Amino acid sequence: MKTAFKNYYSGKKVLVTGHTGFKGSWLVCWLKYLGAEIIGYSLDPNTEPNFFTACHLADRMTDVRGDILDYEKLSQVMQDNQPEIVFHLAAQPIVRLSFQNPRETFEINIMGTTNILEAARQCRTVKTVIVVTSDKCYRDAGWEWGYREIDQLGGHEAYSTSKACAELVAATYQEERFCQTVQPPSEMAVATVRAGNVIGGGDWAPYRLVPDIVRAISTEQDIVIRYPDATRPWQHVLEALSGYLWLGAIIHENPKLYCSGWNFGPVNLRMIPVGDIVKRILNSWSNSKTKLKTKLVFEPDPQKSEAMVLHVDSGKAHHLLKWWATWDIDQTIEAIVNWYKSFYQGQQREICRVTLEQIQCYSDSAKDAGLTWVK
Repeated sequence: MKTAFKNYYSGKKVLVTGHTGFKGSWLVCWLKYLGAEIIGYSLDPNTEPNFFTACHLADRMTDVRGDILDYEKLSQVMQDNQPEIVFHLAAQPIVRLSFQNPRETFEINIMGTTNILEAARQCRTVKTVIVVTSDKCYRDAGWEWGYREIDQLGGHEAYSTSKACAELVAATYQEERFCQTVQPPSEMAVATVRAGNVIGGGDWAPYRLVPDIVRAISTEQDIVIRYPDATRPWQHVLEALSGYLWLGAIIHENPKLYCSGWNFGPVNLRMIPVGDIVKRILNSWSNSKTKLKTKLVFEPDPQKSEAMVLHVDSGKAHHLLKWWATWDIDQTIEAIVNWYKSFYQGQQREICRVTLEQIQCYSDSAKDAGLTWVK
């Protein structure tokens, strides 16, 4: 649906940080599909292969390589390109890496977010900033129910704490008193968005389930899982991005209502064990020689132990944005397997077409489900 999101993005200048990453690259593809003019600001892709290169996105946008900790360069890019809306996705996104380098995780996720918001505030054309954080910004209380936007932020390690701090930084730029007092005064709309475990074609990041499965299949190795019974809020990356795009399109209609934090997660029925996800992908990927194996963990490192249940409550988005998840797990797995099979079966030149077809298919499903953003 090229006219989705009230046709808001057609002709708009949009700056995307982290555009070379998995989620950022999918967002760029969707924005291009909607007719936006895109400026990307990011480091080089950190995996090989990667979605950004596979889809030849550098040829379809203004592709700027830079560090979000380099405020002067970031500010200059804003001033040179004069975007109207900013989607901030650049981050240190891997939980396990935060144990190896907590200081870097804090710097990137906290000061990087501060730099984005301040550079955007100083750019007169920027009207909206959507800051992407994580469901892990919530302080884990061990609940079996989903976390809501009114629940306590915080963390027990560097990654989740840094995401909670990024939320607090963004909240400052949402405060009316701050916006009126700071010089120059700010009329910029700011919102934060939090999603669960997003999965989809084109992700090759380390320490993530789907990339690990795909690497095992592509090399004909067995996949070893540490916690097969751990559940996660699985959703296709397009689910979360549809929420981000819809919020960005309507935030100026009622800033007092929309300038806040938002959860975009699947329904509880999507809480499926890790081992089941592996089996579904292996079954869908015909002729795979990969087998699921479980590694017994007798004394897990308490610093790196994985939460057995973690998900967010998206009731706020459902009631106020009329947004909800659309694809079931079978549709999600089918889309993922089709994307990767197209890539590994020598159809790299067609992978952009496959991506756009999946965006169209998802949009059609959302329309059939009655979602507001496709009307």
